Amino acid sequence: MSLTCATRSFLSTIKCVRLMSVYPQHFVDPIINKSLQKEKAHELSHIPIKPALNVSTDSIFYGELKQKFTNYILKEGNSALARELLTKTFEIIKRTQIERLHLAKGDKGSIITDAETLLINAIENTRPLLHLSAIKRGGVKYQVPIPLTEKKSYFLAMKWILEAAREKERKVSLPEKLAWEILDAACGQGRVVKRKDDLHRLCESNRAYAHYRWS
Repeated sequence: MSLTCATRSFLSTIKCVRLMSVYPQHFVDPIINKSLQKEKAHELSHIPIKPALNVSTDSIFYGELKQKFTNYILKEGNSALARELLTKTFEIIKRTQIERLHLAKGDKGSIITDAETLLINAIENTRPLLHLSAIKRGGVKYQVPIPLTEKKSYFLAMKWILEAAREKERKVSLPEKLAWEILDAACGQGRVVKRKDDLHRLCESNRAYAHYRWS
């Protein structure tokens, strides 16, 4: 007895969904934070849990955003080099901010010396909320503004910062170029912030075509 087309399609869909993850859907994500592990120990005692990633840790030096940024710097699988470049970038940022702190004559409390905080501020300042998507209606392509997901917006912000650093003069090392891009973006200025503002300006000028997103 041969299977119908609908049955074959349903089975192939199940197979594709199953192959996307090693673990079944009833497995829950791991909890890295030790205090949360103690709080939810009784709740998760009989639920299968996925293993944590190698880079996951409860250390105060670990940051999810910093880890993602390191992965975007990564080339050809050389993770040790990517971490070294980011560490040198943080060192240059720290030295620059401490020097500014010593030279400042006014309010010194406004100068942030924590490199990780500056990186987070830079990413938040360069994170786009909308993007343009070409949608064809009646033989004409319209640039339609569409909201970005949170994951995509963070990806674009980090990608733009790295692209701006790599486009600069090649005689200067990447950590130094990246440090200045992060410092500029954290202050709400620089090429990456301008790129985000230009994109938002284009989305604003094309807002008349926003209804094509649903039609």
